[in-house]
Amino acid sequence: MRRLDELHLDHLVYGSRRLMILLQREGQLVNRKRVVRLLRVMGIEAIYPRRRTSQPGEGHQIYPYLLKGLEISGPDQVWCSDITYVPMQQGFMYLVAVMDWWSRYVLAWELSNTLEPDFCIAAWERALQAGHKAPLISNTDQGSQFTSLGFVDAVESAGVDVSMDSRGRWMDNRFIERLWRSLKYEDIYLNDYLDGLDAGRGIGRWFRDYNQLRPHQSLGYATPADWYQNPDSYGARPAHWIERKL
Repeated sequence: MRRLDELHLDHLVYGSRRLMILLQREGQLVNRKRVVRLLRVMGIEAIYPRRRTSQPGEGHQIYPYLLKGLEISGPDQVWCSDITYVPMQQGFMYLVAVMDWWSRYVLAWELSNTLEPDFCIAAWERALQAGHKAPLISNTDQGSQFTSLGFVDAVESAGVDVSMDSRGRWMDNRFIERLWRSLKYEDIYLNDYLDGLDAGRGIGRWFRDYNQLRPHQSLGYATPADWYQNPDSYGARPAHWIERKL
């Protein structure tokens, strides 16, 4: 599962058949049935580059995608959320993060040993406390956690519009996908955490460094905290599309 996770990060468009072939080339005695089963456990869809966590729950409402044609020009205009698999020496967990789209600032995160929506709701509520204000739009995929009544209610209760990526638009959350890649290669894979407690401590340190210390080329080598805390210094502008929301 750890190796499948690495291969998935390197080849997002590969489904179970190609991943099986890559594992076999490395000497792994694995068939496609087992690869499919493990991908399902990990929360990764086996056929095309969308997380299995992007499958809506039965009876859950799917909301329209609101970001098409929008210029995100400042903080707290759009927040995005996503879930990823975290391998450990003793099992695995799932990690959710809430990120400000414009600044790449991680507002909140939570670990869970299940894919129930509670940890996503907890991360959203923590993000509301950590942010300057609630965003105009919350963008996620169509995962059952994000289409759940509890998560949607938490978003809409804050006066925030719900936006969901349509099928085939998995790269709309590209900034948080890049976050997962950096986190795993710079921290999780290197440290090989023992358990959830160990992982929580280490991931917390990495997120603090990511926000406060890590220079980003796309941010002019400033940090996400620089952009989020001092937006005027980095050319932030009000959302010109705010009239649509009003």
